[in-house]
Amino acid sequence: MALKDYNEKRKFNETSEPKGKAKKSKDKLIFVIQRHAATRLHYDFRLEMEGVLKSWAVPKGPSLDPNDKRLAMMVEDHPYDYKDFEGNIPEGNYGAGQVEVWDSGTYEPLEENGSVSDEKELLKELKSGSLKFTLHGKKLKGEFALVKMKNSEENAWLLIKHKDEFAESPYDAEENTSSKSLVTKFLEEKKSLKTSKKKS
Repeated sequence: MALKDYNEKRKFNETSEPKGKAKKSKDKLIFVIQRHAATRLHYDFRLEMEGVLKSWAVPKGPSLDPNDKRLAMMVEDHPYDYKDFEGNIPEGNYGAGQVEVWDSGTYEPLEENGSVSDEKELLKELKSGSLKFTLHGKKLKGEFALVKMKNSEENAWLLIKHKDEFAESPYDAEENTSSKSLVTKFLEEKKSLKTSKKKS
C-alpha cells in the first residue's frame, strides 16, 4: 500500500522511473538526495525505511550550516530502486524535468536503542515528528534532524544540521554540484528557450 500514491501518479509507458516495488538493503540503510529540475529546481531527500524511500522535497537544498533551517515538504514514498534514478521525466508526466543523484550513502539513527533495530527506532521517531540521524554521504556527513513543523501543513518539516565537525558555514548545495551536471544543462537550455521565445 505504501507505494500506491507513487504508482497512481505515474505513466510507466512514458517515464523511465522504476515501478513501485518494496525492497530492502542487505546491510545498512541507505539515503539518497536527487537534484530535480521540475517546475522549480529542488532537491529530493530520501531515507530508506520499510523497504521504501521516505521522501521530502527540499526547495533550497540540504545544508551543512547549522544556522540554516531548510523547509522539507514530505511527499509520497518512492520505491527503493529510485535511489539510482537519473534522467528525464517527459513533459505531461508528474514531476516532468531532469533528475540526477546529488549525494548518496548510508545512515543510521543518532540514538542507539539496543532493544529495537535501527529501522524500528527511525520509524518511531518519524511517527513522533522528530527524526535524528547520522549521514555517511560523499557531500553530507554527520548529524542531522528532520523536525515536523507544529501548527503548519501536515507535511511541512525542517531539515537541520547539528553542530559537529562536519558543519560548514555558509553552505550552498548549488555550489557543490558537478560542473558536468545534466540538470544544470537542462536548466540553461530551458532558460535560453524562454529568452528566444520572448525575443521572437
